[in-house]
Amino acid sequence: MNLELLRALDQIEEEKGIGKDVIIDAIEAALLSAYKKNFGATAQSMRIEMDRATGEMRAYQVRTVVEDVDDPTLQIALAQVREWDPTAQVGEMVEVEVTPKDFGRIAAQTAKQVVVQRLREAEREMVYKEFRDREGDIVTGIVQRIERKNVFLDLGRIEAVLPPPEQIPREGYRQGERVKAYVVEVRQGTRGPQIVVSRTHPGLLKRLFEIEVPEVYEGIVEMKAIAREAGTRSKIAVASRDRNVDAVGACVGPKGSRVQAIVDELRGEKIDIVAWSPDLAQFAAAALSPARVVRVEISEPTKTALVIVQDHQLSLAIGREGQNARLAAKLTGWRIDIKNETQIREIEAQKIFVDLPEEEPVLAETAAAPVAADEPPA
Repeated sequence: MNLELLRALDQIEEEKGIGKDVIIDAIEAALLSAYKKNFGATAQSMRIEMDRATGEMRAYQVRTVVEDVDDPTLQIALAQVREWDPTAQVGEMVEVEVTPKDFGRIAAQTAKQVVVQRLREAEREMVYKEFRDREGDIVTGIVQRIERKNVFLDLGRIEAVLPPPEQIPREGYRQGERVKAYVVEVRQGTRGPQIVVSRTHPGLLKRLFEIEVPEVYEGIVEMKAIAREAGTRSKIAVASRDRNVDAVGACVGPKGSRVQAIVDELRGEKIDIVAWSPDLAQFAAAALSPARVVRVEISEPTKTALVIVQDHQLSLAIGREGQNARLAAKLTGWRIDIKNETQIREIEAQKIFVDLPEEEPVLAETAAAPVAADEPPA
């Protein structure tokens, strides 16, 4: 059994990457615990040792050398010790082998339990290390079950949870369905690694574009900013590092095929792709796409962009329930105030009226000169 155990440990070390010495140390610790459980008070100051060459397991106990033994579980007679150590003296501490006859049975059961436990722990640790480095990455899982609105995805070697706050509103999930999700967090729990994924995170949109658009994956096209309201609409700002590559065109793809694949994966979520610009006025105008902008006035102190559009473009610029303007503000990082041309003319007219200087009253001059009192009339 002992040689078979050593061969099994060698195989585990080769296949699973768990050091044989690590498992042997764990077996020795488990055997010590089992020995104390079986032999009670006699198991004080114990040490268990497993021979690395033969696999033999032996138990040793530290005892005090005395002339006359009062407690055989803690003491040993001097005459007995001098049989193997002629220099022994009273009061010294010696280690005595106390391996019981049925220790092999206990050792076999304990070794099996420890090996199984260590394998389970090692696999959990390997899975944890694998997915710990995948935080911020995208995974594909199969819907395994739904419990209390939590969707559990089978990732192969481990299970991930998609909690309600990370689910796209009004998106349904069916058992056996394949779903792509963004890894938000990987933490080590008592039952092994726990992986939390998201379908609403802006990072999911970025990773999907990296999958569908080679220029984004290679870094030729850079995604500068993302604003997302999961399930309804998203806006992304892109810029090209190569003058010969159109960033927006690369993301849209031939006949819109690339962006359409992402829209399908997100189940109809609309995606606006706009060109990023270091000029905030130009960027703000692009961010309000599909509305057409007449001009943009920037206020640095208040971090506000006043965007002026034609009268018929105002509702389009604001969007349904203000969504287009809200996403544009998130994308640029500035507050965006939208006015139409009529409103601007009214504001400018009021400003001109208020700024007019007040005129002083003008007195009309009389046609005839005044007549002196001492002069006779003509």
